[in-house]
Amino acid sequence: MSCVYNQGRRPTGPPARRGVRNMDLFKVGKVTHYYDKLGVAIVELSGDLFVGDKIKFVRGGEDVFEQTVESIQVEHKKIEKAGSGDVIGLKVNEGLKEGAEVYKVQ
Repeated sequence: MSCVYNQGRRPTGPPARRGVRNMDLFKVGKVTHYYDKLGVAIVELSGDLFVGDKIKFVRGGEDVFEQTVESIQVEHKKIEKAGSGDVIGLKVNEGLKEGAEVYKVQ
């Protein structure tokens, strides 16, 4: 055998579920806090995110839910796009827990 696959390591990234392949997902951030009464997740971004993007939340290798980005805020001001390193408030449709990873669905 000329090459070694996976070298005994566990696979990384979210599993392919609901017909979405891993190559169609790009990690854009991680939830650092969730305000359940407001339905707002605080997300530290590692990639670009725009209003209208379709995103998926994954926690512990399990898909939590998917939604379209409807509102992004920084310091209580609405913005249309945010980039890597920004900490944003993101209106979400369902409850989340801290540590959930955010992936952009292409």
